[in-house]
Amino acid sequence: MSLTSDERKAVVEFRIEKARRALEQAQGVVELQYWETIANRLYYAAYNAVSAMLIAYGYMAHSHDGVIHLFGQHFVKSGIVDVKDGKLYHHLFSMRLTGDYDDTYGLSSEDVLPLLAPASELIDKVIVIATQKINESE
Repeated sequence: MSLTSDERKAVVEFRIEKARRALEQAQGVVELQYWETIANRLYYAAYNAVSAMLIAYGYMAHSHDGVIHLFGQHFVKSGIVDVKDGKLYHHLFSMRLTGDYDDTYGLSSEDVLPLLAPASELIDKVIVIATQKINESE
């Protein structure tokens, strides 16, 4: 799928807004201690931010695994994003899968709370990169 410059910008902006909303949702339910929901929202916040960055650079993924692969290939390996951020993104994906699908293990505060600040930092960092790239192409 090929996007015009205006379409690309609109999609990037929409994904960034979705990322911010999902992060707010994750932070908003901490008090309720819905650990699986928090893990899900943290992952989708990161997923939408990373997807926005990929699209800003002209990369299109068609699956969650594709987003992980392209993120690692084009941003982690090149040093644009730190290796620890790549590992964190993959960990958020794994936590979301556990919380959503694992019938033998429930997430706890110990699993999820330590991810809030690093996930927020990753999302902010990726949004800045995506925004700078999309603004360069104007």
